[in-house]
Amino acid sequence: MPEALPRPLRLLRGATLADGRRVDVELDGNRVSAVLPAGVAAPAPADATLELDGYLLMTAPAEPHAHLDKAMSYDLIRPPQGDLVRAIESWKAYASGMTVESIADRARAAALRLLANGTTAVRCHVDILQGDEPMRGVEALVQVREELAGLMHLELVALAGWQAPDSDVEAALDRGVDLVGGASHLAPDPSADLRRLLAIAERRGVGVDLHTDEGLGGPDTLTEYARLVRDWPVTTSAGHCVRLGVLPPEQLEPLIDEVLASDIGIITLPITNLYLQGWEYPVATPRGLTALRALLDAGIRVAAGADNVRDPFNPVGRCDALETASLLVTAGHLDFEEAIALVTDNARDVMGLPAAGPVAGRVADLLAVRAENLGEAIAFAPGDRFVLSAGRLVSRTTVQTDSAAPATLAPAPLLSTLSSGR
Repeated sequence: MPEALPRPLRLLRGATLADGRRVDVELDGNRVSAVLPAGVAAPAPADATLELDGYLLMTAPAEPHAHLDKAMSYDLIRPPQGDLVRAIESWKAYASGMTVESIADRARAAALRLLANGTTAVRCHVDILQGDEPMRGVEALVQVREELAGLMHLELVALAGWQAPDSDVEAALDRGVDLVGGASHLAPDPSADLRRLLAIAERRGVGVDLHTDEGLGGPDTLTEYARLVRDWPVTTSAGHCVRLGVLPPEQLEPLIDEVLASDIGIITLPITNLYLQGWEYPVATPRGLTALRALLDAGIRVAAGADNVRDPFNPVGRCDALETASLLVTAGHLDFEEAIALVTDNARDVMGLPAAGPVAGRVADLLAVRAENLGEAIAFAPGDRFVLSAGRLVSRTTVQTDSAAPATLAPAPLLSTLSSGR
């Protein structure tokens, strides 16, 4: 019979941390109370103990930039491959016929995949739709958030295109959306759209998470954004920032100074930007990522997310932060420790969440993966996982593999001939 979840835990025994230590982790409610050498912790009741011998234990991932209202729509739309403009066109054509129920069904399914893979906190951008029922996506995601309460922290960002009137952005906030978002770089007048979105956020006293400079060229909205939110007391962040990745140092450095002065969190989204960017460059195609190394070296708070999953903006994706971490290594040239930080601790920081992980005093949002070390976990993304949210086991995945045993072969005549030197 499947295990009844969620299950409160008090002891994680025999886990391996990223630094190689084997430890016992004691939990007290939703917090880590102690991290001790393996075998030292006092026993806890069997139903409150989790044996983690052979598992790597880390902070549970947080997804700082998702689009659950779009997720898993690719097979329904069958869009043509292409860049951001083609993806937007395909999505808008399909979105006109969506219902609240259909959006909620796909969003729920994607959220549960994220949870099973270890993600316990998600920031989801939700479109303010065009037409007579612009709040369909908002209604669907508010519903899903209520359903997942206690399992996953889900916060919502109103993704307002330049065509969306201020009244619709206000209505989304009234219905429970947490942050103001948009994509001012796509507007006919980027500065005007940026200023009106920030005015709404300031009037309502809420944070801002904008899609920013999502292209290898185009206008610079990030500099103005940084100057306008200087000393704001609420969370401010910018997703994509692809344009930064192609700027020469003499242009990039003053922009980084502006971002640093305003403490804007930058969210890089490798899988979707690798897919959408560079179609116009058949030779020496740019990677389509932001300036990761320069941002990190400057002390900017940088997080990473998956963005879209199986929709017109990204036909693939696994709802797995370890996939994002792998791309940060291969396409972003980060090391393992940097890559995992961007999808765990850094992501929580940019989202304004309390620190989590296997450290005394932190929130007990944890992921255990069957792996010997961090490199193995990122490289192979093993399916065997335990997921803890606020000290409770909320997901367990066990993979069984049945493979034929290698045959024992007698030396073939050709091998005998080669080994004899003839």
